[in-house]
Amino acid sequence: MKSEIIMRWGVRFYIGVFFLYLFTPLIIMGLATFNDSRFPTVSPWKGATLKWFEALAQDGAMWKALWTSIIVAAGVLIIAVPIGICCALFLSTVQGRGKTFLYSLMMSPLLTPGVIVGISTLIFWKGLSVSGGVFLTVMAQTTFIAAYVMLMVLARLQRFDRTLENAALSLGATQWQTFRRILLPYLKPAIISAAAIAFLQSFENYNTTLFVKGYDTTLTVYIASKVRTGLTPAVNALGLVMISITVLLAIVYEVKRRREAETGSL
Repeated sequence: MKSEIIMRWGVRFYIGVFFLYLFTPLIIMGLATFNDSRFPTVSPWKGATLKWFEALAQDGAMWKALWTSIIVAAGVLIIAVPIGICCALFLSTVQGRGKTFLYSLMMSPLLTPGVIVGISTLIFWKGLSVSGGVFLTVMAQTTFIAAYVMLMVLARLQRFDRTLENAALSLGATQWQTFRRILLPYLKPAIISAAAIAFLQSFENYNTTLFVKGYDTTLTVYIASKVRTGLTPAVNALGLVMISITVLLAIVYEVKRRREAETGSL
């Protein structure tokens, strides 16, 4: 009994330390946004201010970099999600020793350092007379982000009951009808989650993007360049806005999910 109590409090302590470690930097960043100091810090505190939000609104270069990151992430979604789904569907049908080889081959871009992916992409497309920019950034990121999508969809497929497909085909449904009405609705949660992860992975990518961006600067590259020239709390303001939007979307999604679960239970 005593060991169970120690274990329970140990788990609670671990979870508390974990969330403290996770959220303390975000809280400090948020507080630094309101500090009337030219440096992104909370110490020393020089008074509360909202001027860094105004500075953020007037930072045209940062907004341009943010827009470039969104365009790149959208392009990665359009390409990486279908590729990842197709790879997962293909692997789920392969049997024998070749499956391990194909799985390793499809996973190799994910295990390759981002620097190597960026340089190899640049060299390959340069041979086709394509210089760096948004297009090349999308191509470079897609090579490894598609593997994230494949993994999430493949994990979902492993729990799929194949007899449902066989039953639909036996009743006269075509392959496309079976995929659209049975398999695709089943994969929908995994596809949505994979798309969200793909978007975030693209948005935050730095190593690969640095070599293929050309003259189109993404947000991560812009912030990294500002580190050398001097950051201001305007970057903190942007981070606070993005975190607020993310939390709001997560809350909306959770509320919607619970309502759908309650409706389904009725």
